[in-house]
Amino acid sequence: MNKRELIDHIAEQVDCTKADAARMVDAFTGAVFAELKARGEVAIAGFGTFSASSRNAREARNPRTGETIHVPAMHVPKFKSGKALKESTR
Repeated sequence: MNKRELIDHIAEQVDCTKADAARMVDAFTGAVFAELKARGEVAIAGFGTFSASSRNAREARNPRTGETIHVPAMHVPKFKSGKALKESTR
């Protein structure tokens, strides 16, 4: 399912216009992006938790040239699925 299909599904389930559903999806993703940028987390009971994780700086190799490169420290997004989501896929 891509974003357009998600918007269509929400519009059908909530009985609203596709434009309204698109604004809902954009509002949700915007809220998650903003919270992760602030190094917070978004926990949705039964679904899962979005969080920001820190990665230390490290040395890596370019697989094409074998050259050693420096990878800087960074924050990366993480998602941990909730119990209900895990059980729904069994």
